This record gives sequence, structure tokens and C-alpha cells, in this order.
Amino acid sequence: MIDNKKKKSSTLTFFILPNDSSKGKKYTVSVKRYKLLRNVAIVFVLSCVFALFNYGNMSYKVTELKSVKKENTEHKIELQALASKINDLETSIAKLKLFDKKLRILANIEKPVPSDGEHTGMGGVYSDSDYLLSIDERRLDLIGRVRHNLNQLQGEVATQEASFTELQQYLLEQSTLLSSTPSIWPTRGWVTSSFGSRTDPFTGRTRKHKGMDIANRVGTPVIAPADGIVTRVVRSSSLGKMVEISHGYGIKTRYAHLSEVLVKVGTKIKRGEKIAKMGNTGKSTGPHLHYEVMVNSVSVSPSKYILN
Repeated sequence: MIDNKKKKSSTLTFFILPNDSSKGKKYTVSVKRYKLLRNVAIVFVLSCVFALFNYGNMSYKVTELKSVKKENTEHKIELQALASKINDLETSIAKLKLFDKKLRILANIEKPVPSDGEHTGMGGVYSDSDYLLSIDERRLDLIGRVRHNLNQLQGEVATQEASFTELQQYLLEQSTLLSSTPSIWPTRGWVTSSFGSRTDPFTGRTRKHKGMDIANRVGTPVIAPADGIVTRVVRSSSLGKMVEISHGYGIKTRYAHLSEVLVKVGTKIKRGEKIAKMGNTGKSTGPHLHYEVMVNSVSVSPSKYILN
């Protein structure tokens, strides 16, 4: 209750009357102090409201930030999984290209002219700057990258498919030549010496090794890598027991240091047929097969004629 005399006295009187019969209380304050207290109260209430609003806004932003971080992590995991799958596809295509190259070497077919959009590599996962993008922008960027990489892969697959179709048509026409071309391992084991220059184990001098040495136990089967006719079965001081097969088209293969020969001169051989057993005869430091491939009487690397 406000005193009606406040204009004269410049004071305000407040009465507090209880509900029961007890005596009420009276408070008198100057108008100036009342206005000051009122302004302080308004400022305090506004400050509390502002603080509560800021607290609620910060809580919301923290929750949203946690959600964005979680979504970023999920996107990164998804992108890494997609990148891994794309890398696997790239590896498979690279193997197909290598296989294609070997077939073309065997078939003596020129490499196809690459298309304008030949694959030159793909992008990886996000960089740090990508996290400055919004969620929608990152999602669109991810979709764009994956679509671009998949389009490149589709182009690679189409090119490789066309190449294999060309090879298939040619090889069907040249089936006789193919069956007479060495293309599989002549025995099981591990390569202890490759084709090319090496240090001779007996003389210590550098000299050309005309074949490939494949080591295993004595008696390991030796098979023909292609169709042909046995042209030589001999035993020499250097090569030990040796078999030579003519495959036609100027191609011959030679197998040395054998423990036992299972064929005779003039025998017709099919690819995969057993012709001898691995041994340690002649000049040899241990059980192994010395395998040579000759084209027009010139020794070439046997690895070019192994596809399996």
C-alpha cells in the first residue's frame, strides 16, 4: 500500500498486513531509493534471464557439436571403408592389366591404344580443411568423390573388358600356338636363381645364367609346360640328365639336373604331362631343376612364359 502523501514527503510507505490478527509492518523508503532498488531488481532479473538463455543456448550448441563430431567420425569411417573397397578394385584391375600384358607378350599382340579418360589414380580420404564444410556439403562432396572414382573404375573395367575380348578372339584363332607355348610352372618349389647375370657357384666368375633354377626335394615331379615333342634325352657332365622338348613355332624348353627321365626321344607330350623327376645330377649344389626356354635358339627369361 502506497501513502498518498508521497508527493509532499518524496517518500513511499509500504504496509505489510498479515492474514491473521497480528500487527502489520510498515516500511518507508525515499522515492529515489525506491527507483534505485527497482532498477537494480530489473537489471538483476534481466541478467538472470540472459544468463539462463545463454546457458541453454550453450548447452544446445555443445549437444549439437557432439552430434556433429559423431557424424563426422561416422562419415570418415564410411569414407575409409569406401576408399578401401575402391583400392581393392584398383589392385584387382592392376593385376588384370599385368595378366593382360603377359598374354599380349605371349600372343605378340600390340597393347591397345589408351582412351582419353584412362585412369590415372584416385583421391583418398578427407583432408583437414574438409571439416570446415557443413554436414550437407561434406555429404555432397563424399558422394561426388565416390561417383567420380566409380566412373573412373567403370571406364577401366570397360577398357579391360574390350582388351580381353580382343585377346579371346585372337587366342581362339591361335589355339594351336597357345597350347604349344610354355605357360605354366614346370615343377613345384622355390626359385633359387633367376635368368640373367650371376656369380657362378663353381668358378666365382660372373656369367649369364640361361635359365631358372627351381629347388625342391629329389624326386619332385617335372611336367611339360606346353604341348610338344621330345627331341633330346642326354646326360652331360654339366647339366646331368637332361630333356629337351620342341614345341614348334621356334620354341624349345630344356630340363636339367634330373634324377630320372620318364620320356623318350620322339614322344608327343601334352601340357601338364609328367616327363621327369627333379634331381641333383651334373654340376649342381643341391636338388633343383634347371629350366630353360629358347625362342629361335636364343635363351629368354622363363618367367615371361609362366602365367599361373
